[in-house]
Amino acid sequence: MDKVVILARVSTNGQDYNRQVNELNDYCRRVGWMVDKVIANKVSGAAKNDDRDEIRELVEYVKGNEIKRVVCTEISRLGRNTLEALKVIQTLNENHVSLYVKNYNLETLNDGKVNPVASLICTILLEIASMERLTIKERMESGRNQYIAKCRREGIKMGRPTSYRKSEDVYKMQYAKDITLLKKNISLRNVSLITGTSINTLRKLKKFI
Repeated sequence: MDKVVILARVSTNGQDYNRQVNELNDYCRRVGWMVDKVIANKVSGAAKNDDRDEIRELVEYVKGNEIKRVVCTEISRLGRNTLEALKVIQTLNENHVSLYVKNYNLETLNDGKVNPVASLICTILLEIASMERLTIKERMESGRNQYIAKCRREGIKMGRPTSYRKSEDVYKMQYAKDITLLKKNISLRNVSLITGTSINTLRKLKKFI
């Protein structure tokens, strides 16, 4: 039975990757693949792969655990742009690990050899995803600029009061569960997986312990 790793990712804390994981687990059971590990995280789509713990963990894990393939729902889960995602695919290929993209039924290796058709389609899909992210960013910037211009015309003061700062007590109340987990010496990444709180916020919380 082929050993596989599931890779799941969402870009905001308000989203939940459990749907991805459940969907991929069900699929792997149906086709007879054994899920050896699930790697999941909540991270901004703009984050570089060097800053993404789940990508580093994925690359390190497949190298030493006889993994046959990495399974994901969408190709965009691999990186913020085409170049970074293709580097991950190349690393997987070099370690004889195929990437399977469920939504498109794409497999990057065929009998251990690079599938040129799949490689071409992956590149096209990554370029489309990159263009979509750029379009969304441009729309957000345009909306923000229009809002700022409107506030200036109407004399509306923007942003938080200059004196605003969360107190230690507010942090402790708002992130009580996170602090409890951190006190048990659970890693920042695992606490983030459990609670959805960003790594940067967890680093701040560690100062209160």
